[in-house]
Amino acid sequence: MKTTTENLYTLLDRLRRAKIHYRVRDDRDGAVSIDVAVPGERWEIDVLADGTIEIEVFKSDGTMFNESKLEELFRKFSD
Repeated sequence: MKTTTENLYTLLDRLRRAKIHYRVRDDRDGAVSIDVAVPGERWEIDVLADGTIEIEVFKSDGTMFNESKLEELFRKFSD
């Protein structure tokens, strides 16, 4: 079984070789998170302290909105 560090570096190397843009962050306790942006999708990949990898995929249906959508989003998500 690979270590957490090996899983992380293997994944980062694979993304780099595939020329897939990503950003690494560490805002989740016990995990290193990787944000991936590809056309029509966004992936959130977490490599946990025990080496487990969790992935959440967000897909776009291609719908585009004008700037009036911002008001709705701010109303919905503002404190």
